[in-house]
Amino acid sequence: MTDRPTSPWPLPLPPGEEPPMPPLSVWPTGQRDPLAQLRDAGCVPGTETDTERIPPAVAAHAIAIYTRPGDLVLDPDCGAGTALVEALRAGRHALGLTARSRWWTLARGNVTAAKTAGAWRDGSVLDARPKVLATVRAAGLIGRVGLVLTALRTAPADPNNQASGPDREPVESALADLATTLLYCEPLLRSGGHVAVIARPLRHPDGSLVDLTSPLIAAATAAGLAPVERCIALTAGLRGSRLVTRASLAERRAAARARAAGVPTALTAHHEVLVFQLAHDAELAAATAAGIPWPTEDDVIRPAVNGVTYPGWRRAA
Repeated sequence: MTDRPTSPWPLPLPPGEEPPMPPLSVWPTGQRDPLAQLRDAGCVPGTETDTERIPPAVAAHAIAIYTRPGDLVLDPDCGAGTALVEALRAGRHALGLTARSRWWTLARGNVTAAKTAGAWRDGSVLDARPKVLATVRAAGLIGRVGLVLTALRTAPADPNNQASGPDREPVESALADLATTLLYCEPLLRSGGHVAVIARPLRHPDGSLVDLTSPLIAAATAAGLAPVERCIALTAGLRGSRLVTRASLAERRAAARARAAGVPTALTAHHEVLVFQLAHDAELAAATAAGIPWPTEDDVIRPAVNGVTYPGWRRAA
């Protein structure tokens, strides 16, 4: 078994061609360890220091399933740029944003390395926060993005920035920032496009898992998106009927300390993947599956975002 999917399903297939299998809700993306994945992708040294990066195998799987060759993949908080590298390697255009100069340098280096290795699609990294997507600078992206692929990042883009308030917890702040980012990204999606959010399991001080799914779905719904899939991207390898965890030394030590303190803690073996579409697209797909006629509108307008009205499909109420 490999990390890379071979089937384009669930994208439309040529007439008469049947998909070989339905899409999996559990992605076999942990067959190679994290450092081996970075080497396979040709990432530059230092990429491994981005501990909240999207694993290359997870990015490759999402891109293969939810995009077509030539699509534009956007990561509005790209970190060291692993998602951008996989987009370019798969023949997609890639655009990333990051507000941290360290990640910008690494992401630029990774994009350059991918192009040097033969990727011919356009890849860019902007030294900017996601808010730029709601300005006139991003007007050319409206309705063009095939996939927004990003991770929930709990480390602040600017550790010295107290704009979110000193009393905000890192997870709470990260969820609020991502909610705003999704609002900026929604007008950029093309019809049929997807948003995929990758979330690493996080734990409370008592060892219990943090519920990230509920607030992420609520944030996406508020941005005019509808949940369409919830998947598990394995970070552990499959060896017959058992999982081989690939936890870091720090994670193993933390689990050992928790067990010694009488709080059994399992090593995480997956990332959660929440997939969304424009609310109209999700409603249309559901109506089509149920055989319900769907009225067409020639001039549907989305409500204004940051004072700008975008033509396109309506949002959910």
